[in-house]
Amino acid sequence: MADPAAEDHYYAALDLFAEGRHEDAIAEYRAAIAADPRFTEAMHGLARACQELERFDEAIAISERIAQLDPEDVLAHTSLSILYQKKGMIPEAEAEANKARILGWKQQLRGEKEK
Repeated sequence: MADPAAEDHYYAALDLFAEGRHEDAIAEYRAAIAADPRFTEAMHGLARACQELERFDEAIAISERIAQLDPEDVLAHTSLSILYQKKGMIPEAEAEANKARILGWKQQLRGEKEK
């Protein structure tokens, strides 16, 4: 569970993003992360807002940070694949897509074992 102040900024950012106010959303996502530096949901939102503004290098750096904090985060690797593809970095994009796919399979297998 994230810090309550971080969550307030996060939900404000979601609303701003939905309104198409990406710069304002970025400010709120950054405030959420400042309040809770391990709040990966806010980092995902920040990366997505940066992607919308075609700030691909910034979005890549954020997604790489998420993958460092949580190596099992499928969305981080999926995002990296998309971002690398947008930059024309096809081998890197394919490598990240493969990581995401394998992590997804592992999560599925874990889920089946728990049944």
